[in-house]
Amino acid sequence: MNAPFSVTQQAGQRSEADDLLVAPSLERRRLQCYLALIVGDMAAVLVGFGLAGLLYDTAEGASRSLVYAQVLLPIFLTLALYNGSYSTLSLREGWRGVLRAQVAMLVALAVVVFVQFLMKSSSEASRGAFSGGAILALVLMAWSRLQLRSFVTWRCGSNVINELIIDDGGPQLRLPGAIRISAAAMGLRADLTDPHALDRLGLALRNIDRVIISCPADRRMEWAMILKGANVDGEVLDDEVARLGAQGARVTANHGLLLVSAGPLGLRERAIKRLFDVTFAGIAVLALSPLMIAVALAVKLQDGGPVFFTQRRMGRGNRFFNMYKFRSMTQALCDRDGNQSASKDDQRITAVGRFIRRTSIDELPQLLNVLLGDMSVVGPRPHATGSLAGNKLFWEVDLRYWQRHSLKPGLSGLAQVRGYRGATDRESDLVNRLQSDLEYLEGWTILRDIQIVFLTLRVLVHDRAF
Repeated sequence: MNAPFSVTQQAGQRSEADDLLVAPSLERRRLQCYLALIVGDMAAVLVGFGLAGLLYDTAEGASRSLVYAQVLLPIFLTLALYNGSYSTLSLREGWRGVLRAQVAMLVALAVVVFVQFLMKSSSEASRGAFSGGAILALVLMAWSRLQLRSFVTWRCGSNVINELIIDDGGPQLRLPGAIRISAAAMGLRADLTDPHALDRLGLALRNIDRVIISCPADRRMEWAMILKGANVDGEVLDDEVARLGAQGARVTANHGLLLVSAGPLGLRERAIKRLFDVTFAGIAVLALSPLMIAVALAVKLQDGGPVFFTQRRMGRGNRFFNMYKFRSMTQALCDRDGNQSASKDDQRITAVGRFIRRTSIDELPQLLNVLLGDMSVVGPRPHATGSLAGNKLFWEVDLRYWQRHSLKPGLSGLAQVRGYRGATDRESDLVNRLQSDLEYLEGWTILRDIQIVFLTLRVLVHDRAF
């Protein structure tokens, strides 16, 4: 897009600035979108409380409810401004903006209720109108924000920000919604000794919110120095970061450090996951104890051997633990190292064992592993150290295999509910499971754990259990 001609230009002439302008400014348009969201949120609160008061106690009730709205609005807007309800990320991801606004509203409601309690004024308030107003305001706020998505897209486009990739001879990079230009074609050079080259680059970066430079390693320092003074979020592409799997960077004692590993869960997430594990496993053990006792007796009566099969598996932090199962093979032929995967007509499996393996009942003793803290209800399935995919050990197929041990192993996982279970006759059998396990590690939520538990119930009986 070209900039308007200045008054000193003759008709038909183009300035250097015209040639280098690669994107229109989105700053004013984003401000318009923020203003539209603020107005929409305010209208949702006023209409919600006003309508609730009107329905609950006619016109007089509506008047009192609007007082609540007027008290809420300054608190809500202050919280919303601080928690990112009006941010670039909220413009880009509509549901994220809705969630943040809802959180700000709920906190504002809690503050008002608390203040009313301290002032002992709740007796004068209509609880029905207040509750109804709060619910309507939350619903209308979500609805208005989603309706404004088309306005945001119209004003700012799908990317919301101007993102520029400058190709200066480095790896090819494609990002959705980003503008890509050639440094050579536009005469852009990373020359710190030439003010004219810097000025030309400054013209190209007008209206840009974020710029990414793709260049050879020997020019990264010059580009980095230029970007530091360009008043723009700047990044230099370095594929070594991807090879190392770096998650962040910092400078300490004049040395650059790349963060290549971090625990996937914080303290709060670990506490929530552990609480879910103990609750689920405790209830399951109590509810299934009659079945477990019956299976234990059947296994014992089958050949007089031990009820449980204990096998060393690798768990969180690449540390070994003893995993429990109901024994499904004859005592003499149990494979404690897992060197041979069970097959469909495996002669080692007993009659009782064949039934409990097909129905996944043999896995029930692992509920004890969950209570002991060695395992979780949901997580990557633990493997025996001698397990093979084709003719290779699991970690010989893909070294990323070790990354799956950053969380406790689980009774079930994302790979299992997708059908990746049973014998690993081919290397691809492991690769499919590994991809699912790594995907699970990337974005843990307790809701997804609960979803996987429910999905597991559908695949307890399967034709891959030999």
